[in-house]
Amino acid sequence: MIERLLKRDFVKNPTNYMNRQFIILFSILSLVSGYAQTNNTLGSNKIKIDGVAAVIGDYVILDSDVDKAYIDLESQGIPTSNIERCSLLGKLMEDKLYAHHAEQDSILVSDNEINEYVSRTIDYFVQELGSMEKVLDFYKKKDEQSFRSELFDINRVQQLSQRMQANIVEEIEVTPEEVRTFFDKIPVGQRPVFGAELEIAQIVIEPTPTEIEVKRTVQLLETMRNDVLENGSSFASKAILYSQDPGSRSRGGRYTLDRKRPVMVKEFRDQAYRLREGEVSQPFQTDFGWHIVTVDKIRGQLIDVRHVLLVPEISAKELKDAKDKLDLIRKRIQDGEFSFADAALDFSDDKDTASNGGVLINPTSGDTRFELTKLDPTIYNHILNLEDNQISPPILDEDRSGNKKYKILMVTNRYDEHQADFAKDYVKIKDLALKEKQLDAIEMWMSEKIDDTFVNVNRSYRNCDFSNKWVK
Repeated sequence: MIERLLKRDFVKNPTNYMNRQFIILFSILSLVSGYAQTNNTLGSNKIKIDGVAAVIGDYVILDSDVDKAYIDLESQGIPTSNIERCSLLGKLMEDKLYAHHAEQDSILVSDNEINEYVSRTIDYFVQELGSMEKVLDFYKKKDEQSFRSELFDINRVQQLSQRMQANIVEEIEVTPEEVRTFFDKIPVGQRPVFGAELEIAQIVIEPTPTEIEVKRTVQLLETMRNDVLENGSSFASKAILYSQDPGSRSRGGRYTLDRKRPVMVKEFRDQAYRLREGEVSQPFQTDFGWHIVTVDKIRGQLIDVRHVLLVPEISAKELKDAKDKLDLIRKRIQDGEFSFADAALDFSDDKDTASNGGVLINPTSGDTRFELTKLDPTIYNHILNLEDNQISPPILDEDRSGNKKYKILMVTNRYDEHQADFAKDYVKIKDLALKEKQLDAIEMWMSEKIDDTFVNVNRSYRNCDFSNKWVK
């Protein structure tokens, strides 16, 4: 049972979309002939024609899609020697079923949203490999446009699949009684073992730029704004040349905001939502720095915006002052003048943790525990040799936008590797119980929809031991 809950999903989903008429015609021909072979006009070599592995509603899965799934796993460093072709095809069919019914239920993703994700993906690839040419060579693509087109199709299906699954389970909850029942039915010898965990607290001091530097930053943004509005300069070009936001700079500062799913900080959203198309905001401040933002297009709940981010420079003196302040706070905690938690509340510049005594929240689980083996390497290296309640020296931290700050860390609690305990591990057990209930709901949905959907599996795959009843 636990293995069922914890099984991982490694496959990204290549897809080839065609209209229904072509799918039906092509699938019939392929399913009859399987892998067709024909004579090469330049010689006697045989050519293998890409056959259809399966058809799910409006989607066709080619044999080459299964091949691509193997390649994708290998590119991630995942061993494929023990992964059966049938398993990969089964996963591809599941994703196509989700995507098909997402469209039937009008669960849609916008082209702009997908294109934005594709751009971020390609930017990451270029950053990792060094150039677009190296990216195309690594992925064996002839040009950027065809690569973008393939990534678009892949991500479209992924997004539809994810949203359909989220829609299936969005209202599922578990009661404390259900959690207890779930835990009690696991045999004692089969209860999960949780690895060593830590609770970590921090105090953060952010250097404050001088008033002169802030004024200089704001004036730069005002100059850019005036150049756009008065001289017709390109806002996108300003972002590419000057913005310190690595996540949007290569796209001319472009983001798509969704009123239903806010992801940007409130100050940014407030500025963007009050603008009309073509307007440019005055400089404004967020936790990330200073911005100007413009609206390219308003599309109902979706708003296409561009922004330029500038981060005021911090001098060596401001950095030293922040470090000295943190050194003093650390010494006074060690001398017993006040507790770490009180110091975090009174002095920490991290508003997300200050009110909680500086204790960090695990973004994955939502609780305060961090599994030792899954800790961020930058944190792990600093707390590895700390004893309980021992405070680290000040650590210089710099984010992707160039913001610098100092922090001190302390391990407040330590939990050794242990078998699951209902009281101590309630949050984790509740999560497992919820996952099982969600998995049951998805499996029930899958069984019902397979019966209601046109499904045709190539005869060469009909002996596969699929986890779902694809072969009717």
